[in-house]
Amino acid sequence: MCSFLCIIPPACTDFPMNEPRLNFVSCPDAPGGAASTHQMAYWQWGDAAGGHVVLCVHGLSRQGRDFDTLARTLCDRSQAAGLPLRVVCPDVVGRGQSDWLKDPAGYQISFYAADMLCLLAQLHAQAPVRTLDWVGTSMGGLIGMALCGHAQAPLPQPVRKLVLNDVGPTLEWSALQRIGAYLGKSGVFDNLQQAADAMWAISSSFGPHTPEQWLALCSHMVKPVDALAAAYGKLRLHYDPAIAHAFGLANEASTLESQAILWQLYEQIKADTLLLRGAQSDLLSSRTAQDMQQRGPHARLVEFAGVGHAPTLIASDQLAVVIDFLLS
Repeated sequence: MCSFLCIIPPACTDFPMNEPRLNFVSCPDAPGGAASTHQMAYWQWGDAAGGHVVLCVHGLSRQGRDFDTLARTLCDRSQAAGLPLRVVCPDVVGRGQSDWLKDPAGYQISFYAADMLCLLAQLHAQAPVRTLDWVGTSMGGLIGMALCGHAQAPLPQPVRKLVLNDVGPTLEWSALQRIGAYLGKSGVFDNLQQAADAMWAISSSFGPHTPEQWLALCSHMVKPVDALAAAYGKLRLHYDPAIAHAFGLANEASTLESQAILWQLYEQIKADTLLLRGAQSDLLSSRTAQDMQQRGPHARLVEFAGVGHAPTLIASDQLAVVIDFLLS
């Protein structure tokens, strides 16, 4: 679909496999068009030539370094077993190290899915993708459903195993309203700890974390406000506030229409599917999770007590479930 639009640098092999390498892929600003492009960043772990690729895609206001613990543990386990593995964690456009879009209307699932196809085309050109797995948290799971449920999506390989982390075709409207209340309303922080405290106030549903774990998660969630402010430590959240634009246009009626489309996509998924749910999640209801076990790929459901939306895949029990599923 977009390999002719992708800038394909050679695969880098001179980094430790248990540390991330920052890379970029060029993607069209409009799917199918080439008039202008943006750069999407991605963090690559493991064997740069590994034929088994695990693509980890983050949630709405997050970024690819959310998966550091999962990626490092996956690489350690696969290296010990002598299995060549690449773990790739993109910063979805508008987040992290990726460009911000000129037109905020592009901040929506269909555009993100097109960017992932560009990324996969680049990865496949660098070293053939022979096995493809997908881990998607919240928005990342929706992008995964969009691609896995579309039979004509030009993936280098069909997705073999799909992890949907606290997301499904039906999203609770009250939870979407809760997210919309804070999305795009970033302030300025004097230091990382102040930013971490502010993020905890809206993210305590992630479940128990030690102060060290939470600070590590937050360290990639902020950037200097500008070059001048960097000298004084002033920070802001990493993402483009305009990602709230398309999200804010949704209403309850349009959300119901989108759910009908998502269920159609879910019904077409052929991948072996693992559904994770925070037992106190307000976005993915228990009823929806039960329906997902009965429909489409008949997902295997694992719930985590004491967690809402969404499990961060840092706790040992969460890691074990995902890694055993992917490497079994």
